[in-house]
Amino acid sequence: MTVNDLARITDPEELRRLLVAEFPEISDEVHPKTQRGGRIAALEVLRKVKPQGYERSRNFLNGEVTRLSPYLRHGVLTLAEVRDFALEQVTRSDEAGKLINELGWRDYWQRLYMQLGDGIWQDREAYKTGFAASHYKNELPQALLEGTTSLACMDGFSRELHETGYLHNHARMWMAAYVVHWLGVRWQAGARWFLSHLLDGDPASNNLSWQWVASTFSNKAYIFNRENLERYSGGSFCRECVHARDGSCPFEASYEALSEELFPRLKDGMDRTASVRPAARVAQGVVKPSRSGSDSVSGKALIWVHTDGLNAGTAGFTRYPGSASVFVWDAKWLRDERISMKRVRFLAECLREMPVDVEIRKGDVAAQVLAAAETSGADYVVALRTPDPRRLAAAMRIEQRIPVVWIDVSPFVESAREFDLKRFSRYWGKAEREAMQPTRR
Repeated sequence: MTVNDLARITDPEELRRLLVAEFPEISDEVHPKTQRGGRIAALEVLRKVKPQGYERSRNFLNGEVTRLSPYLRHGVLTLAEVRDFALEQVTRSDEAGKLINELGWRDYWQRLYMQLGDGIWQDREAYKTGFAASHYKNELPQALLEGTTSLACMDGFSRELHETGYLHNHARMWMAAYVVHWLGVRWQAGARWFLSHLLDGDPASNNLSWQWVASTFSNKAYIFNRENLERYSGGSFCRECVHARDGSCPFEASYEALSEELFPRLKDGMDRTASVRPAARVAQGVVKPSRSGSDSVSGKALIWVHTDGLNAGTAGFTRYPGSASVFVWDAKWLRDERISMKRVRFLAECLREMPVDVEIRKGDVAAQVLAAAETSGADYVVALRTPDPRRLAAAMRIEQRIPVVWIDVSPFVESAREFDLKRFSRYWGKAEREAMQPTRR
């Protein structure tokens, strides 16, 4: 298959049939409301962004959220590009402050990802709940996965996640809190579930946000109550929920009462986990990219397109015109993370807007890239820089045969700067001033 095979398809049903044939191991269907992939769609969404409205209403489920995260996650848009657009829409930079602050969170997560690698799957710190990690169960209940808990809010969120691959950030926080603090399930189980379905499923943003809720990467556990949920959801779930009618809602209490119920080992503000040794701060599974685009290489290049860089303008095509190119569906990633057809289709829609001669393969990434390099007679491989340990490990294997050169896009803030990443506030205290300035041309 090539991008040309995807680009010629205009009928959504024909695209569906093609993907079903290519990925028979994936059984779920794509809901009509699932967001469309690709640069054209991304720019349409970007043009609708109103920074002032975002700041006023972003916490409400029907608020003016941007819906840009799937495009940012896959490199279709860059953080700098969105920041620059936001600043163009306002008369004072502080009017875009909250939106740019949220972009800063993604930059922060990605910096941590580069530092931690697969360590993002480990508890960064001890739980602040009074319970050790061994207290929490490893599996999500089937009722939650099926949307049959009888809690209208959680069932609604579960269905939306499965059907569309989208959840408002507030809904993600409520659901994560419910999973960890009410159901007593380890955050890792919830994080894996989200990654299977979310179109913007990025391991760093996803996992570290779950850890923030769980309290393994924050100063305290995040919880919510019915009043909070009703306010930001407009009461839409509570009106139809049997538990709201009969007084059995598990979220119907003050924050103080809920804290005493959920965390009975914490008394008088004292955290009894204080003596528990925090999780080791080791960056397990970290693989560092070894060669930058400034290094001297010669000969023919092969452009390796991957899921972190699905933008023809940044993936290397303008820097290496006329070069052969390849994209590999990572069979192990599809299997390990149980990637849904929603995510596959979104990626396919992004791919179809890439140059038509990009060859599309499926299987072991390193082996397939090397095979494409041999076929095209390439002397080295170029790829957009990524913190993803899977890509970096594949690059190390490729480098045993031919060089890999990493290329960069315009950074959100100076990429070479060193930041204290223990908490976002420390990072933002140093990054904010530069982040609020447009990219220098």
